[in-house]
Amino acid sequence: MKWRWILPPVLLAGLVALLLSINPAQLLNLNAPPLESLTVERTVLNHDGITLQVRAEGSEPMQIAQVQVDGAYWEFDQQPPVTIRRLATATVQIPYPWVEGEAHHVVFLTNTGVTIDHAIEVALPTPGFSLSTLLGYGWLGLYVGLVPVGLGMLCYPYLKVLRQQGLMFMLTLTLGMLAFLLVDTLQEGLELATAAAIAFQGQALVWLAATVAFLALLAVGRRRGKPPEGTTLSTYMALGIGLHNLGEGLAIGTAFALGEIALGSFLVVGFTLHNLTEGLGIVAPLLKDKLRWPIFLSLAALAGLPAVVGIWVGAFAFSPHWAALFLGIGAGAILQVIVEVGTYLQRRLSQPDGSGLSSLGIAGFAMGLMVMYGTAFLVKF
Repeated sequence: MKWRWILPPVLLAGLVALLLSINPAQLLNLNAPPLESLTVERTVLNHDGITLQVRAEGSEPMQIAQVQVDGAYWEFDQQPPVTIRRLATATVQIPYPWVEGEAHHVVFLTNTGVTIDHAIEVALPTPGFSLSTLLGYGWLGLYVGLVPVGLGMLCYPYLKVLRQQGLMFMLTLTLGMLAFLLVDTLQEGLELATAAAIAFQGQALVWLAATVAFLALLAVGRRRGKPPEGTTLSTYMALGIGLHNLGEGLAIGTAFALGEIALGSFLVVGFTLHNLTEGLGIVAPLLKDKLRWPIFLSLAALAGLPAVVGIWVGAFAFSPHWAALFLGIGAGAILQVIVEVGTYLQRRLSQPDGSGLSSLGIAGFAMGLMVMYGTAFLVKF
């Protein structure tokens, strides 16, 4: 009777193949016009002119026939020089003498007469890829991510003297900070998703990545049948914070790549203060253990170094749908840490010497939210 097990998937595959082979529009005598759409994923301004990386996101392949900049038609070079397939990318180079600090308006005209607009609000030179630039962004990432996280973790000896109530305060403070990071990461991911091609379903991609990351990390963390604690819990916390710092690096790198120097500088200062408090949360589960230097350095690197990668990607290879995916994974990782820290706190409160969740613990959670909100305010200010 093996056919009883084979028949359902075979029939399902046949129905799917039949549906794909039939054009519903022709079956219903519907003649919908093809939709042409183009998304500009990256803008590069240099001495050669304006270079745009575009992605076709319409229902049909499309061909760029003409390009207009500030009301005048200009010659352009497209690579690859063919019709752009659906969801494929192309690089359009326009030898236009852009003016630094000025706004420019680009219009793409397809071979069917459809026009697609792209605005360059403030024209500023894009940093070129070189070893010195790469190292400069790398040092900036270390300053934003690794250094403040490490400084926050160096408060470990002071936290070590805390008693039961003090430990509960630190754990609830950590939960408050993580709760803010979760909301902030989801917000950034959903905002970036709006700039991605419609076919990628950016916002759904953020939620899907967050869900998969949360369930996967939860399964890995509890593969031995019990919730993680001590060094393992701190490792998951450092991983979640590191993925969040990856998103912060993307924001900084993108700001500098677009020439928004003032915004990038404010982001550096704000995120540096932001990450000081994150180091406290990483060492909070280790107050009952002895923190050795190899573990300290590993946790600091796991939480801080992703900021370097984020800045590099944001400056040289930013893509909105990949950024949304990474931030979704970061949100799922942070949610998993919240669940594990909450479980760890619940176990401690249920012990015979525990006194339950007091007003001090509630104050710790509220303070965690306020500290993260305050440092985030400095970024936006």
